[in-house]
Amino acid sequence: MKKLTAIEIAKIKKPGRYSVGDGAYLQITGENGRSWIFRYERGGRARHIGLGSCRYVTLAEARERAHAMRRSLILDGVDPLEAKRRAEHERLLASAIAKTFREIAFDYIAAHEDSWRGDHSRKQWTSSLEKYVFPRIGAMLVATVDVAAVVAVLDPIAKSIPETAARIKNRISLILDWAAARDLRSHDNPAKRSNLLPKRKKRQEHFAALPYQDVGAFMQELRQRPELGARALELQILTAIRPGEVLGAQWDEIEGDTWTIAAKRTKAHRGHRVPLSRPAVKLLAALPRTGPTIFGQPSPQLLARVLERMNVDATPHGFRSSFRDWAAETTAYPNFVVEQALAHSIGSVEAAYRRGDLFEKRRRLMEDWATYCNQPHAKGDVVPMRREA
Repeated sequence: MKKLTAIEIAKIKKPGRYSVGDGAYLQITGENGRSWIFRYERGGRARHIGLGSCRYVTLAEARERAHAMRRSLILDGVDPLEAKRRAEHERLLASAIAKTFREIAFDYIAAHEDSWRGDHSRKQWTSSLEKYVFPRIGAMLVATVDVAAVVAVLDPIAKSIPETAARIKNRISLILDWAAARDLRSHDNPAKRSNLLPKRKKRQEHFAALPYQDVGAFMQELRQRPELGARALELQILTAIRPGEVLGAQWDEIEGDTWTIAAKRTKAHRGHRVPLSRPAVKLLAALPRTGPTIFGQPSPQLLARVLERMNVDATPHGFRSSFRDWAAETTAYPNFVVEQALAHSIGSVEAAYRRGDLFEKRRRLMEDWATYCNQPHAKGDVVPMRREA
């Protein structure tokens, strides 16, 4: 076969692969994407290894490199791609900047914690790694973490705590990708393999909720409790906001009768304005200001523990369902107004027409909800009254 000359090769513009001799190929991937590769077969399968960019490697040099690889493959049985990977692995191990998985994990956390929502995420990352990961692979060089190492972490917890195992798998994967981007290990990420954990059936999680008819009586009892956690739960019920967003509330988020939650603190990662009813404003005004956060540095279980002490079979998140049921069954507010109050995402078509946040409509809704919460409601059958004919 006639070998192409350098002049002939320079005229080729169409993307593709073109043999240039000795197993070397010109590879064109776009207008400026021109490189040399060596193509060979191993075990009946075609393999490819880069020989360099056409900008820096000449045709003669590409043929020479391909010839050397083919000669080594035929005479010594050395797979060029495996040899390259082995050399890279050895280089990483011998590197003076080689670090353990534990060291890289803390480097990753330090680099990302400012973008996480509050201190809670950092604590969760650290505690889960300390408990499940570091005892098994923390001392390993990050360059040597392989599938067997990841499996050694996941197998003991895969069946007993599958949610935690999935979370741990994702965190290991992120750390290994971060290390690879800094040339501390190969780009092969063993934690990304899909078969490391058994498949789980998806289940719908429901939060125990207090019937909305009982909320008024509950609020009367809640207001008799003096602890700060009771005030936090009261504010969460009055605003129908997610528990975590209430626990992380900042004083500088409050301006008059409006509470603006930053995007980084919301589930949807969108800023959310909350209209504060008169009882909510009064509640906040009575709280002491001892720091930037309204409720200090509370435990994530603060609100749930208040309910436990009150012997109430409900969850803090469940009061959002109580609010939702009350709005649907006893008011004429449109569904999209209620959904906006709950900071839920609305359908794409409806969202296209409703670009505002319906703030004034939501203000009236939350004022009506606060009024309802301030009144105990008697249980019993409702008998419709008819006018006499």
